[in-house]
Amino acid sequence: MNARPVRSAGVWALGVIALGALLAPWIAPHDPNARFPDLLNAPPTRIRVVDAGGGWRAPFVRPWTRVSQLEQRYEENRAEAIALTWFGGGTLVRSSDEARAPLLLLGADGFGRDVFTRLLYGARTSLALAVVAALGATVLGGLVGAFAGYAGGSLDEALMRASEFVLVLPTMYVALALRAVMPLVLPASTVFLLLAAIFTVVGAPFISRGVRGIVRSERQRDYAAAAASLGAGHVRVVSRHLLPAARGFVAAQLTMLVPAFVVTEATLSFVGLGFPSDVASWGTMLQDASTIRAISDFPWLLSPAVAIFVVVFSLNVTLQGRHGVMSYDRPM
Repeated sequence: MNARPVRSAGVWALGVIALGALLAPWIAPHDPNARFPDLLNAPPTRIRVVDAGGGWRAPFVRPWTRVSQLEQRYEENRAEAIALTWFGGGTLVRSSDEARAPLLLLGADGFGRDVFTRLLYGARTSLALAVVAALGATVLGGLVGAFAGYAGGSLDEALMRASEFVLVLPTMYVALALRAVMPLVLPASTVFLLLAAIFTVVGAPFISRGVRGIVRSERQRDYAAAAASLGAGHVRVVSRHLLPAARGFVAAQLTMLVPAFVVTEATLSFVGLGFPSDVASWGTMLQDASTIRAISDFPWLLSPAVAIFVVVFSLNVTLQGRHGVMSYDRPM
C-alpha cells in the first residue's frame, strides 16, 4: 500500500491546525471566555444560503430558541434570518447580531462558551506547550547524552543510570505525581512553565540514551580522530562532528515527544492538575465531555479529542513514516 497519500493528508492536517492556532485571534468569532447564558450546550450554528421561500441569498444564520431548559434542546427560529458580517470587528466572520444569534460553528459548551473559538485557542496552548517541552527535552537530553558518550568512564555510568531510572518510570504517573505536589491553583503562565519543565525532565532521557550511544560509536571513527589530531577542541569535535550524526535519531524522537506531551497535557488538565478551567486548552475543554449524557447529547464537545487524535496520527504518519527517519546521518 502506498503511504504517500496518507502522509500528504497528515501534512495538510498539521498545516491546517497550526495555521488555525496561529491565526486564532483573527479566525475565532468570539473571545474564548465569552459566555452566552441562553445557549448552554447549544448545537452548532447552521450556515444557510437558501431562505424560507426557496431563494438563494448571501450566507446567513438563524437564532436558536430553547424549547427545553431541562434537556437543553433547541430549535431554529425559521422566521428570522441573521446575516453574516465578514472582516468586521477584527475577525474573519461573525453574526451581525451576536446578542440573539451568535455564530457557534461547533456549538457551545456547558457554560455557553463558543467551542470553535476555544478549540482554536486551545490549540495555541496545548501545541505550544508540547513543542516547547519537546524542544527542551531534546536540548537537555542531547547535551547530557553527548557529554556522557564523549566523556565516558564513571560519569557516563552515573548519567546513564539516572536516565534509566527515569525511563523505567511510567511517564504519565510521574507527571501526575510531580504536578500533584505543587500548589493546585496557579496562574496560567506559571502552569505553562511548570508543565514545560516537568515534561522536559521526563522526556530528556529518551533523547540522552540514544545520543550517548551514537556519540560513543562515532567517536571511534577516523573523521573524529582526525579532527582531534588537527587541534579541534572537545566542544568543536562534539558539536561539529559527533552530534550531527544523531540528527535522524533526534528528529524521530522529537516527533514522538510532541504528541506524547499533547496527550499528557490533556490528561493533566482533564483531571484538574493542568491549566485552570478558564484557560482554553484541549484538556480543560474535555472536562465538559466527561459524562455519558454529554457524549450522547452534545457530541460537539468531543471536538478536542478529535483534534488530539488528528495531531497524534498526523505526526506519526507524516514524519515517522518517512524512509530513513529512524536512522542517523553519518558525516561524509
